[in-house]
Amino acid sequence: MRRRPIFSNLGRAIPFGIAVATALVLSQPLVRAANSPVTIGGPFTLTSPDGTPVTEQTYRGKWLLVYFGFTSCPDSCPTALLEIAAALTRLGPQADKLQPLFITVDPLRDTAAVMGNYTQSFDSRIVGLTGTPQQIAAVAQDYGVYYAPRQNGPGADDYVMDHSTYLYLMDAEGKFVRGFDADTPGERIAEAVRGAMAKAR
Repeated sequence: MRRRPIFSNLGRAIPFGIAVATALVLSQPLVRAANSPVTIGGPFTLTSPDGTPVTEQTYRGKWLLVYFGFTSCPDSCPTALLEIAAALTRLGPQADKLQPLFITVDPLRDTAAVMGNYTQSFDSRIVGLTGTPQQIAAVAQDYGVYYAPRQNGPGADDYVMDHSTYLYLMDAEGKFVRGFDADTPGERIAEAVRGAMAKAR
């Protein structure tokens, strides 16, 4: 999987993408300029593994660890989910305050059932979310996520999804706290989450 910039080349605002990328790469809380506020996250409507619709309000009151990827991903997605599972183990009882979300960027192949089966193989506490292509595009834009199909064979289903590879930590009110690279060790994720939770008290 090739690492791509967090902003796309599909007509989204370049200043927005640069600001988001800078905030995530530095893995620091997002600094908002007075004249040009930048936000990460926002309202969404997606589908849970049991087929029921969920929104950002479904998880309000919980910290979120959000990752965008797809179930056929050969490397970055399994790595990220393994580290998320390790972080949950490291957090112990504090993991009850954290809800990891794995949002697909391949909704045509990643149905609700497929997402549920996939995330269960890493940790039952990770929730896989899908939706219509329009719903996925909307939530990806709100998070500044880049994704695009890349053909790797002659058939219609012979493609992989190039996508940005960041974990987003959101607080219990849905505000962006910091980002992590997908290969950040679970121990470091857990330490950062624990520290952010303590600071928010």
